[in-house]
Amino acid sequence: MKEISGNTRLFGILADPIYHVKTPQRLNEHFARIGFDGVCVPLHARPDNLAAVVAGLRALENLGGFVVTMPHKSAILALVDEVSPVAQKIGAANVVRRKPDGRLVADMLDGEGFVRGLREAGIDPAGKSAYLAGAGGAANAIGFALAQAGVSRLTIANRTTAKAEDLKARILSLHPQARIDIGGPDPAGHDLVVNGTSLGMKENDPLPLDASRLAPDQIVCEVIMQPQDTPLLRAAQARGCRIHYGAPMLACQIALMAETMGVKPRDASGTAR
Repeated sequence: MKEISGNTRLFGILADPIYHVKTPQRLNEHFARIGFDGVCVPLHARPDNLAAVVAGLRALENLGGFVVTMPHKSAILALVDEVSPVAQKIGAANVVRRKPDGRLVADMLDGEGFVRGLREAGIDPAGKSAYLAGAGGAANAIGFALAQAGVSRLTIANRTTAKAEDLKARILSLHPQARIDIGGPDPAGHDLVVNGTSLGMKENDPLPLDASRLAPDQIVCEVIMQPQDTPLLRAAQARGCRIHYGAPMLACQIALMAETMGVKPRDASGTAR
């Protein structure tokens, strides 16, 4: 473990539960790789304590910022001082930077990280039809990013239809040329099938869609990182589908998160570049 001193910049991740998070490990690896004196730790914050936790973090002079994950991505917007235009439209954020004066600025990188992860795996969303299960925090960001990436058609399926309709309207306000449908549990007829919900984190969770309708020519994607092989991905593999794990979304966000929180690489002399 690296030596932590009074000069070390602090970062955290807020989540409930916290056991599954992988961000501290990845951010700490990134800090070491670029020669930055920083450390990221998991911070378990329940929804009823979130405001108090954020107030405390705001007061820490050596805090660079923090990552936000389920279930706090939407609630965090009311607790910061500034929200990026993208995060404002999405209605959720997953990274917060603390400015030197204590002001907190929130942004959302989930969608950009997800699309970049697809592309690094050789999957270009442009021109493909996409089915998105969910209309919450991560699904919001992914919906916007898929529209930005140029999918030919996006179908949003959510248990509460009104939330799917709301997401559709918000995406169209930024991407009026996009074709967006509201769907049900049947993912048939789409090139990409994306689980943007938290269903699958627990073994007894129901599937987020009707897996019996999956076909071998489809690519089934997860946002869940732990467990790696979710029930949906196992069902998709059993039906001959190509699968895309949740981990690449985080891996592709690490540098983006660090940059957003003000992290700059150091040169050989220790000076920020």
